[in-house]
Amino acid sequence: MAVLEFKEDTPEIEKRTPTISITNVLLATDFSATSESALPYAAAICRKFGSTLHLAHVVSDTRLLLMTGGVDYVCFDTLYDDAHNIALENVEHIAAGIGDVPHRVYVRHGQVWTKLSEIVSENEIDLIVVGTHGRKGLGKLLLGSVAEEVLRHAPCPVLTAGPGISRRSQLPGFYDTESKLAPVEFELRSILYATDFTAASPRVAPLAFSLASQFQSRLTLMHAIEGDPRLGDRPESADEDLRRLQHDVPKSASLAYAPGIAIEFGSAWHCIVNKAAELEADLIVLGAHPSDHITHLPWSTVHQVVAHATCPVLTVRA
Repeated sequence: MAVLEFKEDTPEIEKRTPTISITNVLLATDFSATSESALPYAAAICRKFGSTLHLAHVVSDTRLLLMTGGVDYVCFDTLYDDAHNIALENVEHIAAGIGDVPHRVYVRHGQVWTKLSEIVSENEIDLIVVGTHGRKGLGKLLLGSVAEEVLRHAPCPVLTAGPGISRRSQLPGFYDTESKLAPVEFELRSILYATDFTAASPRVAPLAFSLASQFQSRLTLMHAIEGDPRLGDRPESADEDLRRLQHDVPKSASLAYAPGIAIEFGSAWHCIVNKAAELEADLIVLGAHPSDHITHLPWSTVHQVVAHATCPVLTVRA
C-alpha cells in the first residue's frame, strides 16, 4: 500500500518532525470543469516535491453507451476504439499544458476504481488528487462518481478540490498568457487539522504536523462536539477533549508557530468548514474511518466537508 514517505531531518535521538517526500502523484480526471479545478494543485505539488504526475482517465461502459448518441455501431470494439482515441487526445491536451512537470498519461477501460487502483499499485502512488462537483439533492452523487470511488477505496492520502475553491485566487499567477500552467510555489500558510479521536487519528496527526513543519505553517487542531451548550455551559467532555488535543502536540514538533487549539459545538462538517474559512486555511486535513465515509454514503462528515470547503481537503483513511 502506497503512503506518503516520511524522511527524518536528523539522526539524533531527539528527532525533529520528519519531512514528507511525494514521488508519484495521480490525477484522476473525467474532463469536467471540476477535474480541471484540481489540475493546478496536482501540478503545483509536483513542482514543489519534484514528483511525477500521472494523468489518468477511465472510460466506463456507461460513458461508452452515452457516447453513441443513438448511432448504431457495427461492434462494441469500434465504439471502444473511438472512445479511447477521444480520451487519449483529451489527456494529452491536459499534459501539454503542464510544462516541465514530469508526467505519464493513461487511458483505461472498465470500472473506475478497479483501473485506477492498478495505476496506484503499478506506480507506487503517494497521493491522489481529484476534483469534486459538490452536487446537492437526492439521487445524485454528492462528490461525483470519480471522487466517490477514490475516497471509498484509496490506500493513500487523497487531496480533493471542491467547487468552493477559486484556483486563481488561491494559486495566483498559475496561468500564463497562453492559458498554460505557469511555475508557481505551492505554499500552505494555514492548516486546519480536524479530529474525532478515532482510529484514523494516530495516522493523520503526524501528517498534519509534518506538513506544518515543512511549510512553516500555522496549524490549528480542532474537535467538533455535536449539539449546542446551553446558556454557555460546556459539556463535561469538552475539557477532556481539549486536553486530548493538547496531548496530540508532539514535544519534538519543529513548528514555526505554537499550534492553535479549538473546540467547536454543532454539526461537525459545518464547524470544520466554518473554522477553515475563519482561519483562511489553505488546507484541511481529515481522517476517515469505516463508520464515516465508507458505509454511510453520501451524507457523512467527510463528504460534506469536501463538498463545501473553500480550500483543498487532504483525507487519510484509517
